[in-house]
Amino acid sequence: MADLIVKAAVKEALQDKNVASDFYDALDEEVKELLDDAARRAEQNDRKTVQPRDL
Repeated sequence: MADLIVKAAVKEALQDKNVASDFYDALDEEVKELLDDAARRAEQNDRKTVQPRDL
């Protein structure tokens, strides 16, 4: 599986919070599902371009 998130960016966004090492894998999986759903919506609407409305 490709890494879809940047760990440093996540850590920066969460500022002074500690981040468990397995959090990144869980977040990456959530992002993958979000992208798969958006791609499916675009395809259902006969488009190859994924648009913000597909989220």
